[in-house]
Amino acid sequence: MQPITRNRIRSGFQIGTVVLAFLITVNTGYAKKWPVYAKHGMVVSTERLASAVGVQILKQGGNAVDAAVATGFALAVVQPAAGNIGGGGFMLIRLADGTTAGIDYREKAPAAAHETMYLDEEGNLIDDLNHHSYLAVGVPGTVAGLILALEKYGTMKLADVMAPAIRLAESGFEVPYSLGRDLKTLEKRLKKYPASEKKFFKPDGTHYQPGDIFVQPDLAATLRRISKHGREGFYKGKTAELIESDMKANGGLITRQDLADYQAVVRRPIRTTYRGYEVLGMPPPSSGGITVALMLNILEEYDLSQPGHNSAAYVHIVVEAMRRAFAARAKYLGDADFNPEMPVEKLISKTYAAELRGTISLQHPTKSDPEHFNGYDESAQTTHFSVVDAAGNAVSNTYTIEEWYGSKIVAAGAGFLYNNEMGDFNPIPGLTDTTGMIGTKPNLIRPGKRMLSNMTPTIVTKDGRPFLITGSPGGKRIISTVLQIILNVTSFGMNVFEAVDAPRFHHRWLPDKIWFERRGFSHDTIDLLTSMGHRVTYRETVGRAMAILIDLETGWRMGAGDPRSANRAAVGY
Repeated sequence: MQPITRNRIRSGFQIGTVVLAFLITVNTGYAKKWPVYAKHGMVVSTERLASAVGVQILKQGGNAVDAAVATGFALAVVQPAAGNIGGGGFMLIRLADGTTAGIDYREKAPAAAHETMYLDEEGNLIDDLNHHSYLAVGVPGTVAGLILALEKYGTMKLADVMAPAIRLAESGFEVPYSLGRDLKTLEKRLKKYPASEKKFFKPDGTHYQPGDIFVQPDLAATLRRISKHGREGFYKGKTAELIESDMKANGGLITRQDLADYQAVVRRPIRTTYRGYEVLGMPPPSSGGITVALMLNILEEYDLSQPGHNSAAYVHIVVEAMRRAFAARAKYLGDADFNPEMPVEKLISKTYAAELRGTISLQHPTKSDPEHFNGYDESAQTTHFSVVDAAGNAVSNTYTIEEWYGSKIVAAGAGFLYNNEMGDFNPIPGLTDTTGMIGTKPNLIRPGKRMLSNMTPTIVTKDGRPFLITGSPGGKRIISTVLQIILNVTSFGMNVFEAVDAPRFHHRWLPDKIWFERRGFSHDTIDLLTSMGHRVTYRETVGRAMAILIDLETGWRMGAGDPRSANRAAVGY
């Protein structure tokens, strides 16, 4: 095969004030779309109240890590769908002095878990048991992770950064339309569990309406125990007793010993370079850092601006990079503590990317083959927030309880939703097929193991300074979303709002098809791709990113909350 060059893309186809804003998409053609500007610090999250809490901490003298921890606890109150203390995630930190760290607070399998725990005697999944039951709950990591980040890289006391979240839980906040809508939609599933019904519905069983005050006394009490006792306020004592009692009563596996044994850890970030930028991501058990690095390394030798943004030529070459990176993800990645043989350095090397690039045809798509590696998808319902302070400290944090409202099960007496993250393990050992089922060994269930994640908190630097802080919810679509935001900024010169707002697409190796957002792609583009042999389908959204871009000349912080999200706010000062 002839070497791939940039020019062959053409020949491959013949054709000091607080600033608070809700970002709204308007179909304005090629009109400029503006982000929110701030001179000193910025927090972008999925909830106005949580973003405002983060900025409040910055204005009190806290750094980006202090603000991130405060925002994380606030989201656990005001965005119960994904904000959490019952789940887990990853926090990527880059301090102004160049120090970098990844806080891994991904959930773990309980000690009693095993790799065939969701299968019947014939080896079939039992009624989605790995998603919708007490057996789907992994040992939560959020509280341990946020506290570890604060202790190692923050400047404020835990009680001070948690105070706003506690006030929001105790005094309540006005129910937004989106929360009221969600609770109506999920009424049957939530009312299956007495503690969930108690939390999310009025005493007479009726719905909260937009504008009603939503008070969460059990959650407030749990947060107070954490504020007073630190991690032991969650992983030991009354909260741990409540969790264990609830689990025993309902066939769950988590014990007080599982909780006491849980530890968040600091990991070294994944690093790669892309056309003069440095890109920092999370290492395994996050798959995002490696997968994005591999895709960027493959794409680096193409002049992506030449064929035009979201043209058929552009989509084809990016999809081929996605296809190869997601195949490598499925074959190699899992919890690093259980997979010491993972070839991380190989996967993020320029040499390996060049080998994969050499297999790409500019005229035809490669067939995705589950036998030769040329799913169960993590739910889209994660949440992300990005923070930067006046000194240039930056935090990118993504955390989740898996599905929208997690397991739908509230911990009795503790007031928070359990995750259903056990569904992110490969459920049937050895079964990888064209539907997207993945059964490779690195992500099979083991006691104490962290399930592989798609969460992709990312920080891009330029000339040794933070430039872009971003991340997204969206399952495997997280990875595609983050990739395209980086490309939109670096290859197409978009401002941060334009980069976040631009229509997106996604390919994850298996099933072998491209998902397109319904808006933004012409019929001609789709026809060209299908004529080449690509299979296409549509979905409403691919990811919901929250991003900050820093103007390196002026220092202005520019924030953008994704218009795909019902609630989002960039708040700065």
